[in-house]
Amino acid sequence: MALSLYDLSVPSFIQTVEAVSGFMAKGLAHCAAANLNPNDVVDTRLAPDMLPFRFQILSVAHHSLGALNGVRQGLFQPPEMLPLDYAGLQARVSDTLAGLQKLTPAEVNGWLGRDVIFKLGERQIPFVAENFLMSFSLPNFYFHATTAYDILRSKGAPLGKRDYLGKLRFKS
Repeated sequence: MALSLYDLSVPSFIQTVEAVSGFMAKGLAHCAAANLNPNDVVDTRLAPDMLPFRFQILSVAHHSLGALNGVRQGLFQPPEMLPLDYAGLQARVSDTLAGLQKLTPAEVNGWLGRDVIFKLGERQIPFVAENFLMSFSLPNFYFHATTAYDILRSKGAPLGKRDYLGKLRFKS
């Protein structure tokens, strides 16, 4: 069986976005139990030169549904840094999941070979859809999901590897 563009992207995006939603919920419960303000987590960084939790979650959305929308439009640009609080970030993750679930294999597979430009300031980097998703967006997506997970762990949230992996797609 040949894998399609949809198979290589959307199910993996959904699996991890669902996991992000789950570990954010556990992070929120931890904040309540430890009497921590979840909005303090939003500005937490792992290192002074890294972007905060807010950016990591916005980037999870941007490098999944946003990347697929970029392929659809032929143009992808860096995400806007929105001033969302913890609840707003959770809503962004929920909206991202809903958007991913609406995509159909026929729609996504129709983008195979489509030109995509990544525009960074004045610089324009050309891709084709499959290379953009596989070599740029998916690695960025996983990096930001992992960093968000790590920030919650650094705040004491009781998370484990299964929280990050999410629902595995076993043979039925």
